[in-house]
Amino acid sequence: MSIPVGVSARHVHVSQTDLEKLFGTGAVLHPKKDLSQPGQYAADETVDLQGPRGTIPHVRILGPVRPHTQVEVSRTDAFKLGIDAPVRESGDIENTPGLTLVGPQGSVELKKGVIVAMRHIHLTPEDARALGVHDKEEIAVRAESGDRSLIFDHVVARVSPSFKLDFHIDTDEANAAGLQTGDEVDLVEIEDFRGNEIPRPVSTEAAVDSSHFVS
Repeated sequence: MSIPVGVSARHVHVSQTDLEKLFGTGAVLHPKKDLSQPGQYAADETVDLQGPRGTIPHVRILGPVRPHTQVEVSRTDAFKLGIDAPVRESGDIENTPGLTLVGPQGSVELKKGVIVAMRHIHLTPEDARALGVHDKEEIAVRAESGDRSLIFDHVVARVSPSFKLDFHIDTDEANAAGLQTGDEVDLVEIEDFRGNEIPRPVSTEAAVDSSHFVS
């Protein structure tokens, strides 16, 4: 079974409290585009990220709102901002750096919440059974993309009936492998990978949407 790729641009998840600080009392998110995972969307709203060393403007907010605000950036983004963002699973924001979010109606000083998202695959229980993997298991996939083909190890499997099959990586990882949203990867058996067996080939002919935001 081939697994579609979703390349995740930098983005922000906000709490309702922080959304109102940024956009005004009673503010709501306005869906701009549906994402690969059911119920999630890229909103019209954007904010600026201000770090100790630099600013990244017009960063998309993803909806719906969440209990806690979280910022997901690439390692390259973190260097530009001047922060040391750790690689974490979404939601694991303890002992992470903060920054300043700037919106049209105000700003929010985050004390924590900036991460580089750990690469992961969303699977339904049926997908997980077909691939022989379990929730929270670390697996490996091969990206066959010509001169930049590589194997991604330490990919976290996330299984839920509410998910849709998708391999999520950030822009740095995508560039390293020559991948774009809509390409495909294949699961690699760990014992075969460590024994240098050649995984089965993948297709990279799917349509590309460079504006796709995923989380």
